[in-house]
Amino acid sequence: MTIAGNDVPYFETSAGPCPAFEVLGPSRQTVPLVFCSPHSGRAYPADFIALSRLKGDAVRRSEDLFVDRLFDFVPEIGAPLLVARFPRAYLDLNREPYELDPAMFDGELPAHVNAVSPRVAGGLGTIPRIVAERQEIYNGRLSAAEGLGRINRIYFPFHRQLAQLVEATVQRFGMAVLVDCHSMPSSVRPLPGNRRPDMVVGDRFGTSADARYVAAAMTELRSLGYDVVRNKPYAGGYITEHYGRPRNNVHAIQIEISRGLYADEAAFVPSNGFARMHDNLRRFVEAFAADLAAEASRPAAAE
Repeated sequence: MTIAGNDVPYFETSAGPCPAFEVLGPSRQTVPLVFCSPHSGRAYPADFIALSRLKGDAVRRSEDLFVDRLFDFVPEIGAPLLVARFPRAYLDLNREPYELDPAMFDGELPAHVNAVSPRVAGGLGTIPRIVAERQEIYNGRLSAAEGLGRINRIYFPFHRQLAQLVEATVQRFGMAVLVDCHSMPSSVRPLPGNRRPDMVVGDRFGTSADARYVAAAMTELRSLGYDVVRNKPYAGGYITEHYGRPRNNVHAIQIEISRGLYADEAAFVPSNGFARMHDNLRRFVEAFAADLAAEASRPAAAE
């Protein structure tokens, strides 16, 4: 079931109008989980393509390939999945709302812009300057009105929707675990010992989620045969940091999946491993939901 709020914006693509984001929701939520895929959008706004110097697949290098499809079973298990349909190269939802590089824009930006974050310096702010492999996106500067318009028109409604899903989950179950779903290139810089993990579970170094839930997620993924590490090289971005409030019974974890396990990264198509990954992630979510239910049923420890 697709749930669309009244403030969901649309944009024009070569194939016609497209919603900026959608909630794929169950008929009735039965588990205290909320899933989010902010970087898997592959519907490219026509005005963005007109402004970009990158054509064809070159502009797609920042996509979290098919992560929305990998987790499309989530509503069947009783949890909502919030999916961005526009690409990360157009607007990055996993940033602060105003992480902007003034050198990208003509016109005045608000005084509260964060122009000095490491992400802005690397070209990966809220309005990215580059895609992966450090390719410049635009032919020239954008107008400040264009950049701020994307943030006002899409960024804030998306985060309002995500906040509503989390709050409704807390109201229903007394807690919520937000799982922010991403993918990483298989060529990511290796960890010591030349180790390239299959998955990375991020909890902002122990600040965004109770350690019990992080451990449960990692245990279930490892039980499926994956090499799983915690926080390195990805500890979680704005979504994990902003929504994770363990003291308020809101926990947020980020999961990064190596694209080489399920996709042809050069051709931007699913590989023969896609079905296996899809099935294994379903097993993971079912087991993780059962772990949460068992944890919730345990008596509270004495103070």
